[in-house]
Amino acid sequence: MDKLIEEEVITKRKKKRYLVAFIVVALLACCVWLVRSFLNPSLNTNQFTTAKVETGDIENTINATGEVLPEFEEVLASPINASIKNVIMDAGNKVKAGQSILTLDKSQAQTDYEKLQFQIESKQNEIAKLKLDLEKSFYDIKSNNNIKQLRISNLKDMVAGAQRLFKAGGGTKEEIEQTQLNLKVAELEKQQLENEIKSKQQTMKIEIREAEIALAIQRNDLAALKRKLDLANVVASRDGVVTWVNKNIGTSVQQGEAIARIADLSSFKVAGSMSDNQLEQLHNNMPAIIRINDEQLRGTVTNISPAIKNSIVSFDIRFDEKNNKLLRPNMKADVFLVTAVHHKVIRVANGAAFNGSNLQDIFVLTSEGKAERRTVKTGLSNFDYIEIESGLKPGDVIITSDMSSYKNAKVLTINKP
Repeated sequence: MDKLIEEEVITKRKKKRYLVAFIVVALLACCVWLVRSFLNPSLNTNQFTTAKVETGDIENTINATGEVLPEFEEVLASPINASIKNVIMDAGNKVKAGQSILTLDKSQAQTDYEKLQFQIESKQNEIAKLKLDLEKSFYDIKSNNNIKQLRISNLKDMVAGAQRLFKAGGGTKEEIEQTQLNLKVAELEKQQLENEIKSKQQTMKIEIREAEIALAIQRNDLAALKRKLDLANVVASRDGVVTWVNKNIGTSVQQGEAIARIADLSSFKVAGSMSDNQLEQLHNNMPAIIRINDEQLRGTVTNISPAIKNSIVSFDIRFDEKNNKLLRPNMKADVFLVTAVHHKVIRVANGAAFNGSNLQDIFVLTSEGKAERRTVKTGLSNFDYIEIESGLKPGDVIITSDMSSYKNAKVLTINKP
């Protein structure tokens, strides 16, 4: 009986030792697997993106924002203070030159026009009356001058008679001197009257000229008001498309206030803007890339605004292809301004793996199903490509995804899912 118990105990002890040994071996295997996984982590191919190194041209760009606008857009303003009477064309309608867009209520302007006509007639009558008054005044002065001339002639005869009488012994020297004095006074009065006639003539010309100038100004005002009344029926001055119109019938508008816009949609431009931190790199005739719906269009920078508002500088971009079918008014666009170009360099598609540093580590795929860390030197960059100055060669395939989680790994194992 004692022998059977001992064998059973021995058997249980053996099983326990085997179990402990198995657990130890399993723990050792797990540790080895963990260490290998840490030293050589793995990735599935669906967890990252790749790009192939190639040779080509690359452009260094700076980013800006832009909005597509018609190259030519005319703003139609109200010619008078009025209210909107009728809207004939809505936004989006095509118009021909001379075609009516909307009409304004011109009753107030018509009243002002008729009032100005009466004022002109009154001014004409005023000028005619002024001429009559001045002519009468001038006639009176000339009549007085003639009377003075007759008196002078009479005084001359009296002086001559007094001198003859004095020689005959019938007069006195005092009488002659008095008559001569009266003659000099009359001649001075006549000279004064002649000066007054000349002054009156000049005054007449000035007063009449001032009245005529005032009349001419009123006539010009009348003609200008007539033109404004004619423009109260707002018409298109060129062929195009109505991009906006004030449709609020009955709304009062002031003279000069915009009431409609007409654009020529056969050509477009980009209104661009960027931070003034990069202003020194911006210049006229600078090449630009405009990205619209994953398509790239080319253009040139023009009309850089000299004013900076809220640390933003504005500029225009002229398209090389102004009538591209992709272009629509008020479209937002990504703008890339080209600051430098390198030809026939080693380049690769840009991605999250590149952090902007000139020297950085990336992972290169190998034929053994691995991804090896490699240090590369980069050069120019843009939205699409980045230049590789050293560390890669054409044909290499790199991982372009963000690999910051594997910054301590030297080699990655690539698994197929």
